[in-house]
Amino acid sequence: MFTITRPPMYDETAVQPMRDELTAVGFEELRTKEAVEKAVQVNDDKTILVVINSVCGCAAGGARPGVSAALQHSIIPDKITTVFAGQDRDAVDKVRQLIVGETPSSPSMAIFKNGKPVYFLPRYEIEGYSPDQIAKKLTNAFDEFCNRQGPSVSKEQYEAVQYAKTCGSKIPLNQNN
Repeated sequence: MFTITRPPMYDETAVQPMRDELTAVGFEELRTKEAVEKAVQVNDDKTILVVINSVCGCAAGGARPGVSAALQHSIIPDKITTVFAGQDRDAVDKVRQLIVGETPSSPSMAIFKNGKPVYFLPRYEIEGYSPDQIAKKLTNAFDEFCNRQGPSVSKEQYEAVQYAKTCGSKIPLNQNN
């Protein structure tokens, strides 16, 4: 159970398919600031990938399919996690605080080691790029910083993922705000 201090901006049901795309390839959702702290701020020499997911078109068209493809690589981060911009608002704020010196953006991705970011892929390096181009950027970073044997899920499980083709402009706002 978690406590939300700021309600989600978008309807939970409408964004669930966008969450499911990442959990289907092995991501753990970090829904609170405390969950982010527990997962990321550790000193155990493990690598943690954090994806700031989003309802925007570049998340649907590039980020989620790209990171999913990258996790089919032979080397991947030790742990793969995600927070959702406009949904897990306190968790996203905490991740952004930890990415010192980078402009907050979503979607974006960071690899942390010992509580510090060692790699950051901002929105401007996602928007306008194909999933294959994004996957290549990520697998290069995985080769440099990570050592866990991939893939994150079987080829069959990866190929079964259905990607949402919805842009944020079509997602209803949360009526409870």
